Amino acid sequence: MTSFAVATEPLTKADVQKLAADWYRKLDVHAPLVELLPMVAEDGLEMRFPEATLHTLAEFETWYTGVIRIFFDEVHTLKEVKVDLQDDEARVGVVVHWEASVWKAPARNSERIRLDAYQTWTVRRSEKTGQPVIAVYTVDKLAYDEGSARL
Repeated sequence: MTSFAVATEPLTKADVQKLAADWYRKLDVHAPLVELLPMVAEDGLEMRFPEATLHTLAEFETWYTGVIRIFFDEVHTLKEVKVDLQDDEARVGVVVHWEASVWKAPARNSERIRLDAYQTWTVRRSEKTGQPVIAVYTVDKLAYDEGSARL
């Protein structure tokens, strides 16, 4: 099968759910950037975080290398992945529980952030690889656990 034929196969819910699970597993272990870049769209990328909006792979690289120097002991637990398949893409509602430690100088101790992040993604197949990629990633809302440190 040619890569063009692979790229035109419709997305499935299983494709999208696997992408989400793989994405968060890689974030937990602070995977090398080379493992994350194939998971995001090269063209038409839009990633909206509370602290920044990104449109290019270079901007994603800068953001990622920054956050892995701030947060440690991360744990992402997928609570919900709702997939709405539409033509050649999927609109995805994601709820992920995120826990991370952060140390802010000159504090004596680190703090633990615990929250549910409500997100909306648009996923499509990469024209180059045929694999599902995140084209739009929006953090819609953060709901902090009681007693959690704040961003």
